[in-house]
Amino acid sequence: MCGIVGWANLNSNSSPNEADEMLLRAMCAKIKHRGPDSEGVFLSESVALGMRRLSFIDLYTGAQPIFNEDRAISVVMNGEIYNFQELQKDLEQRGHKFFTHTDTEVLPHLYEEHGVLMVEKLNGMFAFALWDSRRKKLFMARDRFGEKPLYYGVFAGKLFFASELKALLAHADVETRINFQALRQYLAFDYVPAPLSIYQGIFKLPAAHSLTLENGEIRIERYWNLSFQKRQPTPSVEEAAEELRALLADATKMRFMSDVPLGVLLSGGVDSSSIAAFAQQFSSQPVKTFSIGFDEASFDESHFARQVATHLGTEHYEDILSVDKAADLLPEIATWLDEPLADASILPTFAAAARFGHETPEKRFCDSRRGVAQRQIKSACLRFACSRTNQKTRAV
Repeated sequence: MCGIVGWANLNSNSSPNEADEMLLRAMCAKIKHRGPDSEGVFLSESVALGMRRLSFIDLYTGAQPIFNEDRAISVVMNGEIYNFQELQKDLEQRGHKFFTHTDTEVLPHLYEEHGVLMVEKLNGMFAFALWDSRRKKLFMARDRFGEKPLYYGVFAGKLFFASELKALLAHADVETRINFQALRQYLAFDYVPAPLSIYQGIFKLPAAHSLTLENGEIRIERYWNLSFQKRQPTPSVEEAAEELRALLADATKMRFMSDVPLGVLLSGGVDSSSIAAFAQQFSSQPVKTFSIGFDEASFDESHFARQVATHLGTEHYEDILSVDKAADLLPEIATWLDEPLADASILPTFAAAARFGHETPEKRFCDSRRGVAQRQIKSACLRFACSRTNQKTRAV
């Protein structure tokens, strides 16, 4: 998990000053938890890009921002491009030169070849911001299913963006007023759907959308949509099952490409068990799996996770989340979330990351689990949102 921040001036003739770098680094500091390994910033006329990095591909030369050969194009990205090696090979054949082994470096070169249509070539989970200094154009995009977050808003003649709300709020120009339409949607859906956020004037870039800022105008476009068109001829059940198995295997294998240890959050259900099975299939060592159980027997499924772990031969870790411990976690969880969310799975997921993240070397977990205590989270997050109505978080 990494994080990006920054802004672009709607008036492309303005120049950065010393205070701009201080503000940019203050925004980065708010998301240091997303990227504890390094920080990178880039400021030029009209634009500021910042990035906090959690390194897991190309540990030594993958620092961001990343540039093309003449540094006319710069980019920061949160996420991972799974097909970057295939893309890099094609781009090198077209004459592009690469200076790192990181997946992010394909982005400026893809943009040179395909412009904003570059997103159609990407297989991954990502949110990135790309600056074209020749055309004074900012281009941002979010992956097809919105796995990586990206917030933005226009304040004081600037388009601000960040992976988390707290980073946006670190800039003094960003205003915070509760968006009551978003609050109503939260009460109906248990989360704030895109494009709204809990604050007026701050929006989420929807999944499978791009944002372009050029000549002072902002354009948001959808670049992909899920198709429900039936295939002809319709495959048999056996053919469909085999294709599903192949797709799941391929998806798992791509996500386990890393220069650091990875693990699986295992609930014992069909989804996480399938991921663990394919992960173990592609690993020469026992994969580490992690589970959270509950002292309330009516919804404790940790025994299923243990059965799966034993069957697969994984190196299994587990912990028990009591009602009291879950209640103690709620205030901290609400702080990290930035806006209300009543997804009950956040409790065991947060507990697993907090419990095992400090004791094992795994930097990332593959996760598909769900949890309990939805009403408690909804209530706690609602109290949090209301308490923030008249508050303003500023850079320190």
